[in-house]
Amino acid sequence: MRSSVNDVRLLMYHDLPIIERLLRNSEYIYQRFTLEELPLLLQRYPAVGVFAGSSLHGILLSQTVNPPIGWIGGFGVSWAESNAYLAILDQLLEPLSTHLLARGVHALHYSGNDLQQDWLREPLRKRGFKPHCLLYAYDKYDYGIPTSGNQEVIVRPVSLQPGQDNDMAALLAIEEVCFEHLWRYDTTAFTDIADTHPYFVVAELQGKVVGYQFNAIDSDYGYLIRIAVHPSYSGQGIGARLMAEAVQFFAREHVMRIMLNTQENNVHAHRLYEWFGFIRLQHQGFVLRKELKS
Repeated sequence: MRSSVNDVRLLMYHDLPIIERLLRNSEYIYQRFTLEELPLLLQRYPAVGVFAGSSLHGILLSQTVNPPIGWIGGFGVSWAESNAYLAILDQLLEPLSTHLLARGVHALHYSGNDLQQDWLREPLRKRGFKPHCLLYAYDKYDYGIPTSGNQEVIVRPVSLQPGQDNDMAALLAIEEVCFEHLWRYDTTAFTDIADTHPYFVVAELQGKVVGYQFNAIDSDYGYLIRIAVHPSYSGQGIGARLMAEAVQFFAREHVMRIMLNTQENNVHAHRLYEWFGFIRLQHQGFVLRKELKS
């Protein structure tokens, strides 16, 4: 039964154990991160929770990728509060928006994997979120590699340590020309990705960083999150080289399924994925957007 007195406050790093407990036990969970990423999320980006005394009833986390753009990173309610998830969502959306505005975020986004079945899509639309774009989902169940790509390309671990050989400038330059603002990572995001993801590499050609790729793993599932190649070097087998290395990584990790999402209009990427045996799923992913007002 819901308490008549609820307290909404920012979630802090010391709340980590009770947040993890809620995530493991709830039937109403939306989560864009792995548990390994959660500590950094709590330190970097605003997150709010509903408490009744010391009991955590619900959470709403953000991922501020690149202000003025922000993302909903996670939402969940405790098992005992499952029937009240909409009321808890209402309690948390406004406080989170206030904290995001203070960080310079003016557009909040939500990404779902299934346009027809997503349980948060309609509640968010009723709360001011509007359709922004569609996504395609792909799955791969084997480790087949049709090509190893351009063997003149050197694939090595990313280097973001301070110093002359730091890759950050090259990564940001690739972001600028490859992606619209919505999808770009900034310095903080790339640093966190390097700290929390088991595989993050760059592609070098003639001593210059011309692409990158990083993955995540959650239990038996592998997530191919991003492959990017500078447009000036397209058609030279660099994307195929990065994809082949990624599949080999997942093979070493013995994942059962490799999954990815990409924008509907990213035709060049679709061809690469399908060449490597990824199967496009029938359901479509989507992105919702809400303009935040102070």
